[in-house]
Amino acid sequence: MLDVIYPPRCLTCTEPTEQGASLCADCWADTTFISGAICDVCGTPLPGETEGKIQCDSCITHRPAWNNGRAAVIYAGGGRRAVLSLKHGDRLDMGRPLAEWMARSGGDLLGGADAIVPVPLHWRRMFKRMFNQSAELAWHLSKISGVPYIPDLLVRDRATPTQDGLTREERHENQRGVFSVHRRRKVPINIVLIDDVMTTGATLSACAETLRNAGAERIDALVLARVARDV
Repeated sequence: MLDVIYPPRCLTCTEPTEQGASLCADCWADTTFISGAICDVCGTPLPGETEGKIQCDSCITHRPAWNNGRAAVIYAGGGRRAVLSLKHGDRLDMGRPLAEWMARSGGDLLGGADAIVPVPLHWRRMFKRMFNQSAELAWHLSKISGVPYIPDLLVRDRATPTQDGLTREERHENQRGVFSVHRRRKVPINIVLIDDVMTTGATLSACAETLRNAGAERIDALVLARVARDV
């Protein structure tokens, strides 16, 4: 009856679909799900069909602060629309299906985790937006995987300018000293960090460094979308 009253629609457009929380044919074709050979550290797709754990040139040259990383989709086309709909369109109904995409890509990381931790927003941005999209994804991932969710383990102590248009070095400098661990929280040993988009990994690296300095031994990164780049 609900489908009759509210016909299922595509997650990223208004086209009807056969079932809810899915993509229409056009959006499916326009969404690049990451599969095959990937960098084991940042999750970016790599050419060929290489087996085993491999790293892209960027991660070899500029090793991130976390251990392994995964991403569900490329940040372009339907993947970009999905991120922006959740982040700026108040589409909280997308949280569960997008988290399912992430769980399929990062199941190996979630399997050994003690906790799922989202990248936090500064309180001013949180007050303006009213929700943290990374926390929404992390909460649903916890429900899907059974891994405990600690939404306030990390605290963003300082508001930072947008990362748009900054170089790799500028992005990392922009995030330096921004995060701390909540003084009333105990830091788990194995943590999966959650964010919506990874570009250079500056924000995730800053979070991982903070957690490692506080006692975490293994930190992995799982994101919804990965910005495509040359490898």
